[in-house]
Parts: sequence; structure tokens; C-alpha cells
Amino acid sequence: MVTGLVQDRSVWLRGLLADPRHYQIATLSTLILIGLFAYSFRLPWWHVVGCVGSTLTTQFFADKFIARRPFDARSPLISALSLTLLLRTGSVTLSIAAGIIVVLSKYLLRWRGKHIFNPANFGLVIVSLLFGAAWISPGQWGAAPVLGILLLGLGGIVTGKAKRWDVSLALLGSYGALLLGRALWLGDPLSIPLHQMQSGALLVFAFFMISDPKTTPDARVGRVLFAALVATVGFTIQFTLYNSAGIILALILCAPLVPLIDCVFSGQRYAWPKFFPQTETSYDLTPAE
Repeated sequence: MVTGLVQDRSVWLRGLLADPRHYQIATLSTLILIGLFAYSFRLPWWHVVGCVGSTLTTQFFADKFIARRPFDARSPLISALSLTLLLRTGSVTLSIAAGIIVVLSKYLLRWRGKHIFNPANFGLVIVSLLFGAAWISPGQWGAAPVLGILLLGLGGIVTGKAKRWDVSLALLGSYGALLLGRALWLGDPLSIPLHQMQSGALLVFAFFMISDPKTTPDARVGRVLFAALVATVGFTIQFTLYNSAGIILALILCAPLVPLIDCVFSGQRYAWPKFFPQTETSYDLTPAE
């Protein structure tokens, strides 16, 4: 009996470590705490509770009455934490509304069973565009080298587990090349693009938003091309329209092209881990989304 209990615990531990969402939840929660205590984010706790609560509640009812499957809090929790990192508003009502929009976008905006938009990105952009009392706040992270190193390390763990490091590196490489080209064209010192690449918001976006395996192209070549396109559109918005949230806006503009990219470059669609490996007993980790 004791041996069986130990084996069951070992099975559950391997399952816990196999799912990249657990790493992402832990990392995003850590980043929020860093933002609150090290960067003095003006983030009232009731906004966090409102956003997380509305996201999880909407997901619960959507799972029960629309998808008719057991409730799974992991994906909506990641979306809510991502919103908390970048959305700022003086109205808790808008924080609650953003959480609801995030979940509804997953069920209403689909193509062949796949999300069209990254849920957190969609909620973030839609609320900030529709309501003057809400805005995207990428500048709050600054561009500290220590933070950049921390984000690279944590982000690398998450994208490595989700097997989406390629899209993160392709985005950063493409965006970095554009910044370097701009600096050379203008005759700016190379310290300027290096400083811009240390942006906390850029790294959060690269490792925790565009890297979402459920909304990126299925094939690796498609993901690389998609990341380069997002980087180009974001660069254009930022330096032509002078919008500091250009890279975040670029994702929602380019997302509708993912189904087309999937048609051109076929690949295996990503599924969250469902079974614990190397065991005789299989445990379903999460229903298919």
C-alpha cells in the first residue's frame, strides 16, 4: 500500500512537471510580485481579484454549458495573470470585463477548432481600444539588464517546455535586426538598440504571449515566419505611429493569418500533455481545448 502511494505521488509529480502551464503560472505570478515590490506597479489587489475571478468564473460556465467538459483553471489563469501584467485601468469593472472577453474570444473566435487570437492579447487590446479608462502599460517594466536576464531565464524554461522557443527567438531576432538597422541608418550608437532589446515588456511578450502554443502556427517554419511578421508590424507601429505598444498591437493584427499559414505549412497541432509518461496508469491532465 505504501509502495503504491509513493508510486502515485511520483506519477502526479511527473505529470506536474510535464505540463508547461504550471511553469508559466509560477513564472507569471513571480513577475507580478516583482512588479509590485521592485517596480512599484500601481496595481490594486481588487483589480487582480476582479480580473482573475471573472476569467475563472466565465471559463467555469463556458466549460459546463458550452464545451460540456470538466473545468480546468490553468489556461484561463495564465490569461488573467498576463492581463494583470500589462493592462492598467482605474475601473475594476473594466478589469472584470477584460477577463470575460478573454474567455469568450476562445469560444467565439475559432477556426477549425483552433483559437484565432491569443486570448490575453485579444482582451488586452480590445479593452484598451474601446475604453479610454484602460490602457496598455509596456513602459512600466523599464529596461534593466538584471530584469532582462531574469526574463530570458524564466521565459526559456517555459518556452522550452512548450516546445515554442523557436517563435520567441525568431521574434527577438527579427525585432533586434530591425532595431539595429534603424540605428545604423540614423547613425545612432549601438547602445540604443541594445537598450531597447532589454525592454521588460518586449521580453514578457516574447516568452509569455506570442509563444502560446495554442495560437501559433503548427509548423516550425510557419512559426518563424509569423514571428518575423509580428516583429515587422510591431516595429512599424512603434516607430511610424509612435505607439510604444506596437508589438502587442501587431499580434492581434497578424493573428488572423495563422490559419492561412497552417494551410501553407502543415504541421502537427499542439495539445497539452494529457498522460503521465512511463506509467501503466494513465491520468487525463486536461480536456482538449
